Amino acid sequence: MLKRILLAFFIAWISVVPLHAVQPDEVLDDPALEARARGLSVHFRCLVCQNQSIDDSDAPLARDLRVLIRERLTAGDSDDQVIDYLVSRYGEFVLLKPRFAPHTLVLWLGPFVILLAGMAFVIRHRRRDLNVPNEQPLTGEEAQELERILKP
Repeated sequence: MLKRILLAFFIAWISVVPLHAVQPDEVLDDPALEARARGLSVHFRCLVCQNQSIDDSDAPLARDLRVLIRERLTAGDSDDQVIDYLVSRYGEFVLLKPRFAPHTLVLWLGPFVILLAGMAFVIRHRRRDLNVPNEQPLTGEEAQELERILKP
């Protein structure tokens, strides 16, 4: 029984561990450049999968982007130059984490604006509930009826 549980746990664990799709023929001979390429490729979105980095995607376009990054690094580009080159070719959408710029303010500030609006809504409705006028006191007849009901 324990072996089955451990096997099921192992299979579940294997299925959620990220697998890198980098092929052996893509790997650069220089370990420092390869480390830079890997560091960069996790920041770019696979334009086919859209929810994976190009480092994790098996799509042919992701492979082309990984190769392009390695070519640019081999040519002597800095990390920022590689990022700028890919953004100029594919747009901001290629970045998994968009840059903070005027045209991306909605992406960065939108959640905070929605949170503040929600908090203002809750506070406004709580204050309105607190400002409900006091209830009228019971009349003599109502008080007697309540006492009659509550007596054991």
